[in-house]
Amino acid sequence: MLYPLKFKPVFKDKIWGGRKIKTKLGLDFAPLPNCGEAWALSGVDGCQSMVSNGFLEGNELNEVLEIYMDELVGEKVYLTYGNEFPILVKFIDANDYLSIQVHPDDALAARRNIGKGKTEMWYILDAEPEAELITGFNRKMDTAVYLEFLKQKRLKEVLNIEKVHKGDAFFIPSGRIHALGPGILLAEIQQTSDTTYRIYDWDRVDENGKSRELHTDLALEAIDFSPVDSFRTNYSSIVNKPVTLVDCPYFTTNLLALDRKTDKDYTSLDSFVIYLCVEGRAEITGDNEVVNLTTGELILFPATTEEVSIKPEPNIKVLEIYIT
Repeated sequence: MLYPLKFKPVFKDKIWGGRKIKTKLGLDFAPLPNCGEAWALSGVDGCQSMVSNGFLEGNELNEVLEIYMDELVGEKVYLTYGNEFPILVKFIDANDYLSIQVHPDDALAARRNIGKGKTEMWYILDAEPEAELITGFNRKMDTAVYLEFLKQKRLKEVLNIEKVHKGDAFFIPSGRIHALGPGILLAEIQQTSDTTYRIYDWDRVDENGKSRELHTDLALEAIDFSPVDSFRTNYSSIVNKPVTLVDCPYFTTNLLALDRKTDKDYTSLDSFVIYLCVEGRAEITGDNEVVNLTTGELILFPATTEEVSIKPEPNIKVLEIYIT
């Protein structure tokens, strides 16, 4: 019988990475000197998460999916995605600017035979004073104007810059140009895809004097130039009541801020449920199994789970993620 699953993170060395994944989240990424990303739950080939508890310990995520199919992810999800887990969950530590980039949508990814597109969201875990990120354009934009600013290396002048603080949330649909700035630690929930088109990388070079590859032409067809009224997700955190941050076809993410015992009923939900702990700790009971959850950890509840009990110690903030 399936049970609440925990996983070993997959750590990624990045030119812009730092130390906060260890100092703030307690995740040990040694022997890497720095770490830009910790993939908390991944079904990406070559970077799959491995179960770390119970009788399935040592199995990769998609191996579990191949065995249990809709029992793990839900009937509708399995019919849609098959034997690839559809959600990728990361922690990202930006110690420097990430490249200005964009992701393709499903249609473009299919035409290019690169799997799925990438729609994602960010939840800010920690932000240094004056930390900022880029999301979208700050004015009406078209292809010709965009290319002219890019050619002149003045692209940042036409990009929308947002000051960020702990607890902020941003939805980044496929096609939206974006970049993280330094001093930001966040949780990212996204479609299972590792396709990123770099547009501009701040003229950076590595220790060998080499620049990272840019994808100017590939990115051009992916960019959505449509105007956007607001880039920030406006919400109010309500203690002991779920607050929806994102509800899109690829995932729903709710914020659970709890300071008392809470029971969740998932009998009518035809999906797995992920709890990503972003603050605090709790004792979690599901499928007659008791597991502890603390900051930086993740639990995957199979679609067969009907009820979950959360006992904060003394409080906890969790991102609750599923597919409707």
